[in-house]
Amino acid sequence: MIYCEFYRGARQGVYIFMKLSNKDRFIIRFSEIKDVRELIHLDHMIWTENTSPGPLMWRSQEDYLLNAPPGSQLVALKDDKLCGYVGFGCPSRMESNRHVCEVNIAVHPDYQRLGIGRQLIEAIKEHAADNAIRKLRLRVLSCNESALSFYRKCGFVEEGRLREEFYLGGRYVDEIFMCCMLTGGEGYGDHLT
Repeated sequence: MIYCEFYRGARQGVYIFMKLSNKDRFIIRFSEIKDVRELIHLDHMIWTENTSPGPLMWRSQEDYLLNAPPGSQLVALKDDKLCGYVGFGCPSRMESNRHVCEVNIAVHPDYQRLGIGRQLIEAIKEHAADNAIRKLRLRVLSCNESALSFYRKCGFVEEGRLREEFYLGGRYVDEIFMCCMLTGGEGYGDHLT
């Protein structure tokens, strides 16, 4: 049984303390500058030809921070070790698109199938709704069947598909667009980052 307590922190909204069993305690909080090294390591480990159209290689910590500044991710930690994150941001600079948030998620292989990914998704849903976001969206490769199953279990539905968009590992792969509509959010939405 997963037990979660939700707390409002002094900074930008939700802090979540998650207890998976009597021994295992996970904390979900906003990313901080001190997380950069572990976030880069996790990206290099997770984003492969089966999960991304191309390798995700950061040239430096500064390069990473330009693309993912502190506070633009919720990170999951166990015993101060970063074990996963969900990144979020507005997909465009258009005022008419501010009610939409694009997300990406990565969980360290040692911590997969423990409920951390689901809790990260639940946390971003709550944070997004609190900031007048009505829709979460993401992209996933058709060959990433475990991710597709996970996203469906989290309430995402297929919204569109670019057929044979990428040629990876000797085969053509579709890019699938998925979304999850939220009941929060009135108006045009606030910037999350």
